[in-house]
Amino acid sequence: MTRIKCCGMTRVEDALLAARLGVDAIGMVFTARSRRQVSMVQALAIRRALPPFVTTVALFMDDTPARVEEVIATVNPDLLQFHGSESDADCARFGRPYLKAVAMGDGDSSLPRLRDYPGASALLLDGHGSGEAGGSGKRFDWTRIPGGLGQPVILAGGLRADNVVQAIRLARPWAVDVASGVESAPGIKDATLLADFMAAVRAADTREG
Repeated sequence: MTRIKCCGMTRVEDALLAARLGVDAIGMVFTARSRRQVSMVQALAIRRALPPFVTTVALFMDDTPARVEEVIATVNPDLLQFHGSESDADCARFGRPYLKAVAMGDGDSSLPRLRDYPGASALLLDGHGSGEAGGSGKRFDWTRIPGGLGQPVILAGGLRADNVVQAIRLARPWAVDVASGVESAPGIKDATLLADFMAAVRAADTREG
């Protein structure tokens, strides 16, 4: 079964809707470089409102260690996610399981970086270029994902209800990550788009099964 993460949460009602629809994880963005940046107050409210068995992920991009520690102490996320130039050691220093995003929009030059994060719980492959923030809605060539990475792959970048079935068929990821594809505006989720996306992922699993 393909797991589903919905990223860029800024509102309690959106997080609860995602949980009711069966999302496995929700992401909250703490870097100031993102249009979906969430405040500590918002993040804590979302964290407290979520039911059991929904994983919370805190996203950073070249933020200071002090900033990451502040979020850990205040929000207590289950997972950390790093989208910048952080090294494996930078990501591991906080003693929390982490996901490392790799910018696949750079083409073949992206591929060597897939081996640079042996400590990551999973690699999140996104369609943006190096130095760009995630959640851009950009796709990349899903057939370029190499086999034998040794870590679960989370597929992101430009996923929507009308293309996620093809993405799963081609890439066979452990999970998919959606943000802009289920939004009416950055950080504001659309109930219909999210429900359609969830249904499309389950349909893809049924076809693969």
